[in-house]
Amino acid sequence: MLAPPITTALRGPCLRPGDLARIVSPSSPPGRAEVARGVQLLSSWGLRVELGEHVFEQWGYMAGRDEQRVADLNAALRDPEVRAVITTRGGKGAYRIVDEVDVEAARRDPKPLVGFSDVTHLHVALWARGGLASLHGPFANWFDPAMGPATEESLRRALMTTEPVVLCRDQRETTASVNTEGTASGPLVGGNLDALRTEAGAGLPNLRGTILFLEHQRGTGLGEVDRALTQLIRTGTLDGVHGIVLGQFLGFEKDLDSPSLGGWTIVDVLRDRLARLGVPVLGGIPAGHGFHPPTIPLGTSAVIDTAAGTLTVDAAVR
Repeated sequence: MLAPPITTALRGPCLRPGDLARIVSPSSPPGRAEVARGVQLLSSWGLRVELGEHVFEQWGYMAGRDEQRVADLNAALRDPEVRAVITTRGGKGAYRIVDEVDVEAARRDPKPLVGFSDVTHLHVALWARGGLASLHGPFANWFDPAMGPATEESLRRALMTTEPVVLCRDQRETTASVNTEGTASGPLVGGNLDALRTEAGAGLPNLRGTILFLEHQRGTGLGEVDRALTQLIRTGTLDGVHGIVLGQFLGFEKDLDSPSLGGWTIVDVLRDRLARLGVPVLGGIPAGHGFHPPTIPLGTSAVIDTAAGTLTVDAAVR
């Protein structure tokens, strides 16, 4: 059974040198060289790092069979020595194991789960069923050209300090001109739009009182974004939401200069679907599937100020 909307998230302690981070693969298989680089990075902060048993397994387009992937995840959640769980990549597969996640173990011993994209399914489960904070952040499948020093420091601070995270509107982002004036506060939830659409009516409860963060990967058209937002609206998931934060919606940049579908762009779709909510909307947050992603706490208290163009989120650790 889903819990009611969460106002105070359960948070694990911030990590300190000597603490153990476990790397797991709940979705698609990672690259060995990239994971080795991720281990090197985490170790450079003084953390101990170990790999889940099935990190490099492959079964079709997933990192091992469902039972192997969820076994690694649950083993990390149940192990009191593990202080953070870092996923290797998104892709496909987390949606197949989400109902088997041991949320009660996570509640007994809160620890941050890090990832994005397909890992949104797991973030939703931990928050909706357990009231747990987590981190929308980079994978352990580390690729330096796409990450960089700013991403490294953002992840380190999110894991190893209790400082709030502040993100500012970037006018270069496709969604920057989607703006409905106002301020709003509430727990920040969300992530990848496709994953949230899949969870609507299943693992995702009504989001009353929350601020919803949305981002979208390349590879789909305006119609799919329209369908996903419409499904969230029709299922009542967005009834009573306090505000919307729009991250990166990639693949639509060229359409802004030369619209191809009846003169509409991604900006028109987002404005049309979200305006009916009558809540503040902050676009242009540089977070999602693009290069140099920041780490954003999920489940904790957040404030958006559209005039200032800022999103401020409390830490996911204590």
